[in-house]
Amino acid sequence: MSTPAHRVTPGRVLRSEWHKLWTLRSTWITLLTASALTLGIGLLMGATYTTGGGDGDVDTVLLVLIGIQFAQIALAVLGILVTAGEYSTGMIRASLTAVPRRLPVLWSKAAVFGAVTFTLTLVTAFVTFLTAQLFLSGTDQAASLGDPDVVRALTGSAAALTLLGLIALGLGALLRSVPGTVGAFVGGVMILPEVLAMLPYDIVGDAVEYFPSKSVEALVSAQAVPGAASPGAALLALVLWAAASLTAAALLLKRRDV
Repeated sequence: MSTPAHRVTPGRVLRSEWHKLWTLRSTWITLLTASALTLGIGLLMGATYTTGGGDGDVDTVLLVLIGIQFAQIALAVLGILVTAGEYSTGMIRASLTAVPRRLPVLWSKAAVFGAVTFTLTLVTAFVTFLTAQLFLSGTDQAASLGDPDVVRALTGSAAALTLLGLIALGLGALLRSVPGTVGAFVGGVMILPEVLAMLPYDIVGDAVEYFPSKSVEALVSAQAVPGAASPGAALLALVLWAAASLTAAALLLKRRDV
């Protein structure tokens, strides 16, 4: 039996998803927005900071990377568009017809999105920190890459944003609606932990420490954050949240008609 000239292979599925991601204008706009917000707000914080202004006890990395609070929304929207966006345009039918086993499509989307997001956010984090330090030199927020846990926090910020985006990507595949998934992400991932943290129950407060938004805070800070999980535990929690989101999406993808 002759082998088909164009077999479906993992490499070809990855290449297909790579082309789909980079040929969308929304990809460029979203990635540039996330990077510009992080860098721009970081430089603004550095340029306007003065010793004795009341922020001396704020972690230096957290101070200059405060812009990721906005960047994480942009990257989450991109993750949602990668999956739910295909359902809204109907392109998902062509994708699943070309790859009948289905799951390689989801894994390739996650791999391409994860690689692009991590690379961009890692470079942005280091550039933002180093550039902001040009303004912070001589203040009580002066720091360098050689200081304890600074590199870990910068790398952790990239990992945190990437995993948040993968959670959003999985939710997009689950809900198959861009507006619905954006609402679910903002409400469930970003707002719900803040509401639960107000409840007067220790067990709830302990659990909230491992929710995605709280785990991000622990990873971005070079210093220990009071009431937050350790960086290692926070990273593990985010990995498990992303794995749960993608696994649920994979199970439903196998069972649904489209």
